[in-house]
Amino acid sequence: MSQSAATTTVLETPEAADRRAFEDALKADDASSKKKLVEGETVLGVIAGITPDVILVSLGGKTEALMEKAELEGLKVGDRVEAVVVKAGPDVRLSRRLALGQRTRAELRAAASARIPVQGKVASRNKGGFEVILGGSSGLRAFCPVSQIDVGRHEEEVLKSHLGKSYDFRILEYTEDGRRIVVSRAALLREEQEARAAEAREKVVPGAVLHGKVRSLTDFGAFVDLGGIDGLIHVTEISRRRIAHAKDALTVGQEVDVKVLKIEQEGKRISLSMKELEADPWDGITSRLVPGTTFSGKVARHADFGLFVELEPGIDGLVHVSQLPPGLTLKDAAVAVGETVTGWVKEVDPTHHRISLTLREVAASDPWEGIETRFGEGTVTSGEVENVALFGVFVHVAPGLTGLIPNSETGLPQGTPASKSFVPGQKVEVKVIGLDTKRRRISLSVAGAKAEADRVDVKRYREESAKREKEKAPVVSNFGASLLAALGSPKSKQLRK
Repeated sequence: MSQSAATTTVLETPEAADRRAFEDALKADDASSKKKLVEGETVLGVIAGITPDVILVSLGGKTEALMEKAELEGLKVGDRVEAVVVKAGPDVRLSRRLALGQRTRAELRAAASARIPVQGKVASRNKGGFEVILGGSSGLRAFCPVSQIDVGRHEEEVLKSHLGKSYDFRILEYTEDGRRIVVSRAALLREEQEARAAEAREKVVPGAVLHGKVRSLTDFGAFVDLGGIDGLIHVTEISRRRIAHAKDALTVGQEVDVKVLKIEQEGKRISLSMKELEADPWDGITSRLVPGTTFSGKVARHADFGLFVELEPGIDGLVHVSQLPPGLTLKDAAVAVGETVTGWVKEVDPTHHRISLTLREVAASDPWEGIETRFGEGTVTSGEVENVALFGVFVHVAPGLTGLIPNSETGLPQGTPASKSFVPGQKVEVKVIGLDTKRRRISLSVAGAKAEADRVDVKRYREESAKREKEKAPVVSNFGASLLAALGSPKSKQLRK
């Protein structure tokens, strides 16, 4: 092949390659600089300079644009910025805030479609709801109805507390241009509650011990939030000590430990107890309250048949009306609710949780033991009227011993009611006229006691009279006595004796 026909290959030096790449960049720069900008177009640029008034943004090549200093928001020279062309020429003007708004609209549109929560700040209160700013200070304004700001109460004071706070919201309504946006915080809260409730239901089983928070108080108890579902502590299950109202022991917001008692109505009704987690006060009660020992406690409440006294927290004893001191009734101020009373323990039944008390002194031992020597028939003693019946009068003669005065032994005219002369608490003198140790009955008599007293008085009078007569009798000789006898003087007979 001839040299003229051959193709000559010229190798490019590195310097020539660099020069050619630079020339290509200049051409490209000139081409981009000639690109016409359109108002409303979104462009990318780099902050080239910052002056006291404006920001200089380089859009590549020889194209530069200006942006308001107020839109800097933390950017600095060299930072990339996305902005919208608001003026195409001759001086190009940009707005970063409009670009953010466009991006926000796109993001909100996608969030509304995918039901993704968005963050917003409650800016102000208006008629029917709140104005919420979505997407930061340059974001869009949305409307949140009052009913959608929370799942709780909607009192005005509570509503005002939301101002200035940032929350997550669910977009309920969104128009294509973003001019109408309706959001809801309550929708997300309800979803969270349902999720917590589903998780809580797995733990809520009879016998489970759970931690909760008091949500509300009522006359019949307290509702406790167990983490999305509520349970009720009835007032009788709050404590082992007697509580009249839940507010006396609990406050709204208080954290409590509870035990699940039962679940009814397919999990819609949950009964709880705090009392079950307390120590049983009846444990060891027989060692603390021994029959015959004294007690002191406050009157807790009254009933038709007596009064209940709180002996310990959760432990009440009954004083039957028959165990009140003679003459004392349930209406007396001394046994009013809240008053402290003292008495004696009669009986303790831990199985049935019952304690019998008395305000009358009880015998330390069996009062019927050796009773014949203390209250044998014919014994005259004093007693106190306990109560009056149609057939007679009951008299308390000693601790643990009560006797009956039949109507025939009251000393009253036949047919006269005993209630006319005898009242509870009255002191009386009686005579034991009957003692039945097998049936443990004592028969008493006021008339017998009076007759006995009369006999004693007569005997004492005769003894005293005889003593006085003896002290007054003159001393006579045997001759004098014989002379008086001969004369038939009654005194002579006495002297001869």
